[in-house]
Amino acid sequence: MSGPGEVVLRSHRPGDIGWVIHRHGALYAAEYGWDISFEALVARIGADFIDNFDPARHCCRIAERDGRIVGAAFVVDAGDRVAKLRMVYVEPSERGTGLGRRLVESGMAFARDAGYTRMTLWTNDVLVPARKLYERLGFALVAAEPVPAFGKPLVSEAWARDL
Repeated sequence: MSGPGEVVLRSHRPGDIGWVIHRHGALYAAEYGWDISFEALVARIGADFIDNFDPARHCCRIAERDGRIVGAAFVVDAGDRVAKLRMVYVEPSERGTGLGRRLVESGMAFARDAGYTRMTLWTNDVLVPARKLYERLGFALVAAEPVPAFGKPLVSEAWARDL
């Protein structure tokens, strides 16, 4: 049981995926000027997660404080015993509290327990705090490519680590 004000991690419930999509769209537009094509991508990822959900192979960690969603992270099967970390986000009010690390570590623990031997993720160069977190957690940059995406010139990055 959690106390008042404590952030708890839980599995997803109806309505959570839509909320995560909404917050990704709103936050990345406000913070990075990304256009609605990013929200469309996140909506497709969210729909695929729901359509293909297998609790033995996939997980969603919702971070909640006092009944309010303050972050999330997803793990999906990328094939060949590789897990893919998806849609990690932390509300601005929770940044710097260690919640991002907690979400990613929870996803990594799930992946290990599910029998995955490697984890990958995709991000962009402008997401500096996230990239620093991934590096601190042992991920390494394995590929980078300049791309026009979400209405901006970005560098798309693939990161990976053994579990």
